[in-house]
Amino acid sequence: MKVLSNFFTVLVQRFLPDPFVFALILTAILFVSGIVFTPHGPLDMVRFWGDGFWNLLAFAMQMSLILVTGHALASSPLVKRGLQKVAGVAKTPAQGVVLVTLGAAIASLINWGFGLIVGALFAKEVAKKVPGSDYRLLIASAYIGFLTWHGGLSGSVPLLAATPGNPMEKIAGVIPLTKTIFTGFNLFITISLLIVLPIMTRLMMPKPHEVVTIDPKLLTENQNDIPLAATSEKSFAVRMENSRILTYLIVALGYAYLIYYFVTKGFKIDVNTVNLIFFFTGLLLHGTPLSYMQAITNAARGTAGILIQFPFYAGIQGMMEQSGLGGMITNAFISISNEHTFPVLAFLSSGFINFFVPSGGGHWVVQGPFIMPAAASLGVDPGIAAMAIAYGEAWMNMAQPFWALPALAIAGLGVRDIMGYCVTTLLVSGIIFMIGLSFF
Repeated sequence: MKVLSNFFTVLVQRFLPDPFVFALILTAILFVSGIVFTPHGPLDMVRFWGDGFWNLLAFAMQMSLILVTGHALASSPLVKRGLQKVAGVAKTPAQGVVLVTLGAAIASLINWGFGLIVGALFAKEVAKKVPGSDYRLLIASAYIGFLTWHGGLSGSVPLLAATPGNPMEKIAGVIPLTKTIFTGFNLFITISLLIVLPIMTRLMMPKPHEVVTIDPKLLTENQNDIPLAATSEKSFAVRMENSRILTYLIVALGYAYLIYYFVTKGFKIDVNTVNLIFFFTGLLLHGTPLSYMQAITNAARGTAGILIQFPFYAGIQGMMEQSGLGGMITNAFISISNEHTFPVLAFLSSGFINFFVPSGGGHWVVQGPFIMPAAASLGVDPGIAAMAIAYGEAWMNMAQPFWALPALAIAGLGVRDIMGYCVTTLLVSGIIFMIGLSFF
């Protein structure tokens, strides 16, 4: 593991550009590929790109809210104290790496945005408490734990598949969570990742002379992250800004709606439901409107890289979808598959497409029209087909740096600092996903 991680670290340090530049390069590659491999000309590809550029605004807003509400929840005083207390369990750098990986993986099962942020914050707390920790590996471990997210409660593909009106409903129908998240194969994959990932990061620990420690300045609390205290002024505006009564009333209203929703529609969890749960829980834990708004403001800073890149990936998705490139890639995999090999080949095709469309919901739009009818014709359960798409996206995130941006923003690191460890994890975790899709 050390040899592999060192090899890939050197490789990405030399060849992996900034994530935004990476998105621009992928845009150029897709543009040229569409002209070369499809019957469409340059003007067509320009139109596909421009038409798709703003197509994912609603989804981008949903994903941004998941990230922001997850960050706000993770930065609440109660959760922060919990992170500090748990970080104190680690007494050695090895224990710290294992603890961060496991903690991030569990948090990502609850909510992907929460997992990304709490993992990075947890890694910083461990770095503060455990001298000699390799900071790069700690942050990499936090991101590696993100591998579990699509099998958890905020997985966008299973949640979208379970949501009436989703783009694939006419093709595959509404696929309940009992056929995706709450299945034996997902349980096997999730438990296996929870066991194997901490062991992997432990084995990737550098030798003492290779350890890269962190500048203490990066670990000090940013003054802007400290919640605003109530002033001595007692005006109506100030009282409302710091009113716990107002907070609790709104939280009660939010929870009342959630209870009503679950009672009348059953325990159906989609993207909007997850956002509501974390929105009102974060508001409750922060206590006052002003404190929560401060946390949201701090969280929004971490979305800068995502916001500027998402339209480009939406444009790439437009080119993939309208030119037929996405279908060509997917069909190339499924054309050589049968009932038994289909899930794994769908998984691999999803991983490949994730380079160009690093979005679970985007995968559902690009691959769903090809994967789901093929699954039906081969007699493959639609839940397995949907999760094959989901797992491929989560898996290839270890080589696609798009979703590492929030954690890196918190850590003060660059993408090249962690991707060597992540690519090593990609190789091993792929075996787990393929076993789960093939035999369970």
